[in-house]
Amino acid sequence: MIESPVRWGILGAGGIAAVFTEDLLRLPGHEVVAVGSRSADTAAAFASRHGVPTAHGSYAGLAADERVDVVYVATPHPLHYAPARLCLEAGRAVLVEKPFTTSAADAERLAGLARERDLFAMEAMWTRFNPLVRKLTGLVRDGAVGEVTAVYADFCTAAPFDPQSRLWSRDLGGGALLDLGCYVLSFTWPLLGAPDTVRAVSTPAPTGVDAATGIVLGYGSGALAVLHCGFTGASPHTATVVGTRGRIEVAAPFYRPTSMTLIRDGRDPETVTAAFEGRGYTHQAEEVARCLRAGLAESPLMPLEESVAVLRVIEEITAQTR
Repeated sequence: MIESPVRWGILGAGGIAAVFTEDLLRLPGHEVVAVGSRSADTAAAFASRHGVPTAHGSYAGLAADERVDVVYVATPHPLHYAPARLCLEAGRAVLVEKPFTTSAADAERLAGLARERDLFAMEAMWTRFNPLVRKLTGLVRDGAVGEVTAVYADFCTAAPFDPQSRLWSRDLGGGALLDLGCYVLSFTWPLLGAPDTVRAVSTPAPTGVDAATGIVLGYGSGALAVLHCGFTGASPHTATVVGTRGRIEVAAPFYRPTSMTLIRDGRDPETVTAAFEGRGYTHQAEEVARCLRAGLAESPLMPLEESVAVLRVIEEITAQTR
C-alpha cells in the first residue's frame, strides 16, 4: 500500500509514452519522477520535453530507481515481457501497454511473477476505464437490454502498406490483430466473458502479418460476437450490444466514446453521455492509483486472468488464419 502521490516511471520514450505522460501530468496525486530508455540521449530528450526530473539510459536503471512506485511499460509489443519482468524482479509495480505480451505463455509468466512477489500488475487496456464504457457495462450488468445475444464491434484504419513500419512487421509484433484486434476482443469480455468457440478469417500481408481479420466468437448462451479489425480501410469504429429486450449503440470511436444510445423495447431511445479527461488515459492511471492505495495486486476491472485469456484467443485466431 502506498500513500499519495503515486510516483511513476516511464519505460520507453516513444509516442504512446509521451501521450500517457502528458495525461499523467494533468492529474493531482500523480508524479512522473523518471524515464528510462536504451539510449541515454533519448531518455534525456524525453525528460526535457516533459519536465521529468530523472533520465535513465537503461531499463535496468529505471527499474532500480527506488523513488518509482509503478512503471509504465511503453515499448513495442514484442518488448513488453522482458522489461516488465525486469521491473517486477526489482520490486516495481507495472502497467504494461496493450497487448500485455505477445504470447499467452509470457503473460502467464508475468502474472505468476507479480503474484509471487505480491506486486501490482495490469495491462494498459485504457478503454476499459473510459467513463462511458463503465456506464455501458453497468447497464448491461443491470439487465437494461435483457440477456446479451450479440455484440458487434469494428476497428479498421487505412494504413498504407510499408514493410519498414512497425504495423506491418512480424518481428515488431505488427498486424491488425495484435494492434487493433485486442480492442474489439477486450470490448466483448465484460459483456460476454470468454468464448466457447472461435472462428476467424484473415487477409494476409506480404510481410506475414494480417492486414485484416474478421472474428466470430460463440458462447454457451447462444450469443455471438462479430468483430473486425484491419489496416485496409477506415470503418465506422462503432459498437452495438444487442439483448433480448433492446440494444445499445455506442457512437464512434467505441474505444474512446462519449455517447451511446440506449434503445429499449417499448420506450423512447435515450442518449447517454460521459466525458473523459485528457486524451483518455487518465482513467487507467487513476485505477492503478486506487489499487495501489488499497493494497490490491490486481485490478478487478482488468484482471490478469483476462489478459492471459485474450492472448489465448489471439493465438487461436492466428493458428486458424496463418
